[in-house]
This record gives sequence, structure tokens and C-alpha cells, in this order.
Amino acid sequence: MFENLSDKLEKSFKLLKGEGRITEVNVAETLKEVRRALLDADVNFKIAKSFTENVKKTALGLDVLKAVKPGEMMVKIVHDELTILMGGQKEEVNLKGSPAIILMAGLQGSGKTTFSGKLANFYKNKKGKRPLLIAGDVYRPAAIDQLKVLGTQIDVPVYTEEGNNKPVEIAENGIRYARQNGFDLVIVDTAGRLAIDEDMMREIAAIKKAINPSEILFVVDSMTGQDAVNTAKEFNDRLNFDGVILTKLDGDTRGGAALSIRSVVEKPIKFVGTGEKLDALDIFYPERMADRILGMGDIVSLVEKAQEQFDVEESRKLQKKIAKNQFNFNDFISQIQQIKKMGNLKDLASMIPGVGKALKNIDIDDNAFKSIEAIIHSMTPEERENPTLLNGSRRKRIAVGSGTNIQEVNRLIKQFDETRKMMKMITSGKNMSRMMGNMPFMKK
Repeated sequence: MFENLSDKLEKSFKLLKGEGRITEVNVAETLKEVRRALLDADVNFKIAKSFTENVKKTALGLDVLKAVKPGEMMVKIVHDELTILMGGQKEEVNLKGSPAIILMAGLQGSGKTTFSGKLANFYKNKKGKRPLLIAGDVYRPAAIDQLKVLGTQIDVPVYTEEGNNKPVEIAENGIRYARQNGFDLVIVDTAGRLAIDEDMMREIAAIKKAINPSEILFVVDSMTGQDAVNTAKEFNDRLNFDGVILTKLDGDTRGGAALSIRSVVEKPIKFVGTGEKLDALDIFYPERMADRILGMGDIVSLVEKAQEQFDVEESRKLQKKIAKNQFNFNDFISQIQQIKKMGNLKDLASMIPGVGKALKNIDIDDNAFKSIEAIIHSMTPEERENPTLLNGSRRKRIAVGSGTNIQEVNRLIKQFDETRKMMKMITSGKNMSRMMGNMPFMKK
């Protein structure tokens, strides 16, 4: 996501490298490249032009501190303007009402049904809601069955009316059912429609009027680029929706929709889809997205993902074991499993500043832990509990059992020993200064 844009912006900032100060001449040259990078990313021409004019105005109006290089200052200005362009700050979904009602709208194939399931999963597991999905797409073959399958996967009920081809009635009856059965959130999936299809547009307007939703979310396939933005405007003129969901941001997308849509429809992006799995959904934070576009990583999101998976009480127990040098392979594999739950490994790594660029042309297989898990599972319970038992003959047996070789087993055990030593030093205050002193950059 945004790889090409990030590269081109980085090249444009290099034009200021070695410059003593920001001037109208060198800013103009830099911003010419910035504008070109935005246009290549499928950003609307007027928005790209307005963006670079704002950056220029800010840059020329600043007194650059001696301690800050012009290139660094330009990165900061572009970062701030990108944040503003994408909305400034995150926007919450309105969940007022009993039940709260979210109406999903969008083009055919934009991913509404899948994202309806993702939203239900998100609000159930992370916000403690009791959601009901309503199958309101009576036109697409197998749409109802698709929603039923998703509902089963996330353990959320799906309201359907087989044989009824009136979406307004289905939505009204489903909400009545939700009230009678104590659901506090209803997500209404609707059929995909074209803005030029007058009958279909009138239908979704009728659904809106009948159910008076707390929130209308417009689902956009970000891979359609500038066309997605134009379509969003047409739908907004008819529906006056509350927010946008961008799907498929993990794909080969140039990112123009994410950068343009807020300015065109004046409605915030509230969620983004980052993969096919039902938990591949992120709240949209404009500042964090600006960080990632400019290669600064996204440590806050990484920490939040970690906090979702790591149990506080288990962490305390683990810390005690580390302090007593009792960390074993059971603990090691438990940590691996928690990391895997956090999401795609390459995406996680890209949230660390500087790492995303280094990994650009490197594939990180989500099965990277497979051989490690196989080796650990080939150990006996006693060996996992007490790694000091792992002599030569045991290692050979483990290699055969795990389908690996003795070198891989030895390498893992060596890495485990080094990890355990490092973890013990980190948890021991008296050893911290010694550990820091042994680091190359701390030596005098």
C-alpha cells in the first residue's frame, strides 16, 4: 500500500538535500515532484494542485531552525498537510439508538457483504456489542448465503426472509426482530447499485427513510482509484452518507482514493479493509496513514495490535519466569502464536520506522514460523519444559520428527538461548547498564 507514492515523495525531498535553506526556487522544484507523485497515485488534479500550494505557502512562511535541515522540515510540512487532507483526526461511528443501525451502501463488487461481517465481528469482539446482520441484498445470487456463512464464522445471527424480494420490508422487519430479541446493533447489508440506476438509487433512499439509520457507511473499492471518488460523490448527493469504508487497501492500489475522497465528498474515512480475513479491518487514523505514506512506520498501531493479543496477567507470569531464567519452549511457542494473531507479518514489520522500506522487495511468508513450530512440537513435553536436556541424540530425533535437519534444530536452540539471556538481562535492572555498555554505539 502506497509503496510507489512513498518512493516518489522520498525522491522529491532529496532535491532539498544539501540546501542551506528553503527558498522559492528549491521549494518549487521539490513541489513539482510532489505534485507529480500525487498525480501518479491517482489523486485528483485539483486536489494535488491545492495540496502543493498549501505546502508551498507554509514552507515559505516558516523560519527554518538551524538545527533542522530543509529536507526534514519539508517532510514535516508534507506530513501535516497529508493528515489534514485525509481528515485531520479519526472519526467515530455513531452508535446511538436502541438498537444502533448501520446501513451499508456501495457499488456492486465493492465488498459490502464481507465488510458487514467484519464490522459485526469488530463490534462484537472489541466493543462488547450484540450485533444482528440483516440480509437485504435480494438481487445478487448467493448474497444471502454469503452473509449466512460469514455470520456462522463469527457467531453472529443473520436475519433473512426467504422469498421476500422487498428490501425495505426486510430491513424494517429485521430491526423489529432485533428490538424484540435484545440486539443492540443492527448492520443492514444492501445490494450493490450503480449511481446511474435510478430505480436502485430510489430503493436505497427508501430504505434509509424507513429505518432512519444511526450511520450510513459507503463502501468503496480503493483499487478503482479516482472512479471510486467520483462514484462516492454521486452517492453522497443522493444519500448524504456519514462515512466511508475503503476496502482492498492491501492490494496493488495507488492510494489516490484514500487521499482524495475526504476533500471531494467532505465525509470522513472511518474504516479500511487490509485483507481477506474477517479481522482484517482497521480504524482509519489520518495521522498514522500519513506516517506510513512517508515511511515513518506506525508504532502506535503496532502497540495497539499487540495489546489486543497479549494478556496482562500472562505477561506478569512470563516476566517472573524470565527473571528466574525459567523461560522455556512452551512460553516461546505461545509468544509466536500471539504474534501470528496480530496479522500479516510483512504489514506488522512495515509499522516499524525504516523497516517497511527495507522489506519492500522481500516476501515474508505468513508460514515463516512453520518450521520453528514443527521443531518445538517434535520435542517431548519434558524437553520443552527443560531445554537443557537437548543433547545431540535428542536433536537428531527432533530433526527427523519435524521434517527439518540438524542444522535448523541447532540454529533454533542457539537463537532460543540467546533470546533467553537477553530477556533476562532486560528484566534485571542491575544488568541493564552492563548490557547497554556492551552495545557498539555505547562504547567510547
